[in-house]
Amino acid sequence: MSFLLKPFTWLAGILTGGTLDKLLDTIEKRMDNEVLKEEIKAEVTKVYITAKTQLMAGRTWWFQLFFIVPLGVHWAALNWVSAFPQYGWTVHPLPAPFDEWAGEILLAVFAIDGAKSLIGRWKQ
Repeated sequence: MSFLLKPFTWLAGILTGGTLDKLLDTIEKRMDNEVLKEEIKAEVTKVYITAKTQLMAGRTWWFQLFFIVPLGVHWAALNWVSAFPQYGWTVHPLPAPFDEWAGEILLAVFAIDGAKSLIGRWKQ
């Protein structure tokens, strides 16, 4: 059974920086019953990979990392250059359709997140 588990633990270790490996090593060191040990390790791996998959599939982390954060940095740079023109720095605005798209996407993201939080409070 452990030979089937090794590729998944290796892949999960690469993706997570070894957190799963530490959990599995702890199970390996603390338990004596081999069958129960392998069942628990399989269940821990399954739960861990399911949680990571849900995190990766969610829009939140990658959307913010690759879209909202760079757009926020660009907007902050534009404001900095506008506030302190004496430094002579230049930050160019986004080209024609992208500035409108970015504004609409950000508005939609914050409107959806706000609506989700309101609906969540309503359900309580």
